[in-house]
Amino acid sequence: MKTVVVSAFALLLSQSVALAGDAAAGKTRSATCTGCHGATGNSNVPMYPNLAGQKEAYLVKAIKAYKTGERPDPTMKAMVATLSDADIENLAAYYSAQSCQ
Repeated sequence: MKTVVVSAFALLLSQSVALAGDAAAGKTRSATCTGCHGATGNSNVPMYPNLAGQKEAYLVKAIKAYKTGERPDPTMKAMVATLSDADIENLAAYYSAQSCQ
């Protein structure tokens, strides 16, 4: 039983480490996102979602899904097409650290 608990804890730690993006780099990379999602991820346009305050893992998963086409949206697919995995993690770190207004 102790081994299972330790293994589960190690798995949780490894997943949080894997999502440790660089928020400062994400802020720099977010320039192309600001037109729709706002400078801090708080959109001024009702049809575009706020990214600020979203969970980092959710943002990584969503951006990757747009990139692969799993989430079909032609505009978002084009916007994320050139993002590397590091870019995605950095953007997620930046937006998850922002306060939703």
